[in-house]
Amino acid sequence: MLKLSVVVPFYNVRTYAPDALKSLELNARDDIEFLLVDDCSTDGTGELLERAARELPGAVHLRRDRNGGLATARNTGLDAARGEYLAFLDGDDWLAPGHLARVLAAIQALNCDFVRTDHVQVTGRERLVQGVPYGPHGVVADPRTAILPAGRSTSVDYPYAWAGMYHRRLLDQGLLHFTDGLRTAEDRPWIWRLHRGARSFAAVGLPGVFYRRGIATSLTQIGDERQLDFIRAFDQVLSDTAEDHESAALLPKAVRTYCAIIAHHLGSIERFEPAVARKLRSMSAGALGRMPRELLDAALNSMDTERSSLLRKLRRRAGAGASA
Repeated sequence: MLKLSVVVPFYNVRTYAPDALKSLELNARDDIEFLLVDDCSTDGTGELLERAARELPGAVHLRRDRNGGLATARNTGLDAARGEYLAFLDGDDWLAPGHLARVLAAIQALNCDFVRTDHVQVTGRERLVQGVPYGPHGVVADPRTAILPAGRSTSVDYPYAWAGMYHRRLLDQGLLHFTDGLRTAEDRPWIWRLHRGARSFAAVGLPGVFYRRGIATSLTQIGDERQLDFIRAFDQVLSDTAEDHESAALLPKAVRTYCAIIAHHLGSIERFEPAVARKLRSMSAGALGRMPRELLDAALNSMDTERSSLLRKLRRRAGAGASA
């Protein structure tokens, strides 16, 4: 068995794909495979990946017949993976030389189900290290202990799949696949399921992934209907968490995070197309209406005035519409 499989989805990132591919070359080893998933690109990205499959050691080019989004593309790579460990990279990001070897050595030494790493956020020429919101580094712990408290940023609020490495047993247990078809927030149900279902994890620092922010091809910069998949993603977080044996303890965190994400999108609603903005308000009101009332009240009471007022106003409008 290969030691590591790295799943790298690409979709219309011809401008940035060469950086990603060069960084994979600088991480190549005989026991590492790179699963390059072309999610039906139309801009020439596919041709770059065809060449990489010939020239990049360990590269495997996987072509999808139709565009399915990041979650589905990652699943395509996971289905083909042969490694004892798994990692991810997005096609518009890149790795520091030797990063994979360092993380692989860390997870093997710790002998845990998965590790989480810091990363470098890249905005234009600015570089900023973003750390895993979990205190002790290099200490193996129960992943459930990193979910709470509800009112503070924790490991489930750091959902980036590429910021870590995962033992294959998690794939065999059904914990590494993503919800098929999600176009955004695909990593939210994923990270919650991982922290509820895995037995051991550790934070290890090692900020060797460079994550581009604010680029035109990023879905976070596009105000179309695909952005609204965050509603479906967080509905799944709530429904999955409600079935957990510790649901009473975990649901307040899930509800508060959902509310914070809704407030974030409503706070920048001007970036959405008008029809999508209307749908965002409607779907967000519906989401608030589905939340357990006591937990929603507690979440709103714990938030700052600006966000809580925004959500309370939306809830009142929805209630008035329903009573009418």
